[in-house]
Amino acid sequence: MTIQCGYRIEIVCNQPTAGITLLDPHPERQVDILDVATMSVTALNDGSPVTSEEYDDSFGNICRRLVIPPGGARFESRINVADPGTLDVFDPNAIEHPPAELPPEVLQFLLPSRYCEVDELSGVAWNLFGSYAPGWNRVQQICNFVNAQIRFDYQFARNTRTAAQAFNERVGVCRDFTHLAVALTRAMNIPARYCNGFLGDIGVPPDPAPMDYNAWFEAYIGGHWHTFDARHNVPRIGRVLVARGRDAADIPMIHTFGPHMLQRFEVITEQVAA
Repeated sequence: MTIQCGYRIEIVCNQPTAGITLLDPHPERQVDILDVATMSVTALNDGSPVTSEEYDDSFGNICRRLVIPPGGARFESRINVADPGTLDVFDPNAIEHPPAELPPEVLQFLLPSRYCEVDELSGVAWNLFGSYAPGWNRVQQICNFVNAQIRFDYQFARNTRTAAQAFNERVGVCRDFTHLAVALTRAMNIPARYCNGFLGDIGVPPDPAPMDYNAWFEAYIGGHWHTFDARHNVPRIGRVLVARGRDAADIPMIHTFGPHMLQRFEVITEQVAA
């Protein structure tokens, strides 16, 4: 299938403000882009183009650095992506690996990070999930718990909420589901990394809420990274990965080195009719 995804984002600032964006599809998906990928940034005041410099971060994501002019900028993109149209892989036989046997490059995804207090939640995790069969089943049980523990509500979104706070407050958005699931998975000595990207309502009933970026996570079991989604908690079709990191602090969609105000935020992800 072909999936069209894109965005229009406007931010306002009063003075020249340096910034970083992580809005481009991940390098793994660049080969699936069917047309010329365009990402434009224009000044809100006069529509003039704003130049940016592309680089890869330490996690392999595509980043752009720029200076937003006084008055703010508009970020726009619309691309078509080829997708196999298959559900997330389900592998109930995937095993856990003892930490001593893990590849060195995945060890960082066992450690606490800005939004994932592994040490604080370790006791909770072992009490809840220590008796479950290890491997795929244990990670899925964590997703089941988080999905039931947190009530999804945009009205209670807060960009400073941590995994432990989500556990206690029992409300949040997809990043909160993901942070809690990541922290609990790491607490069980299973590497887990935070992901974000496009996920449309393909193969499921349409969600009346405005489209947004989605967060999910990957767990390292069975010698591979596998996709899990504590928010939806069912295999889905058509994920278009944008970035991976330890948590949301590593992969902000737009980060500015100075104050700004979000004026407009529109995201599109939909299957293109054959």
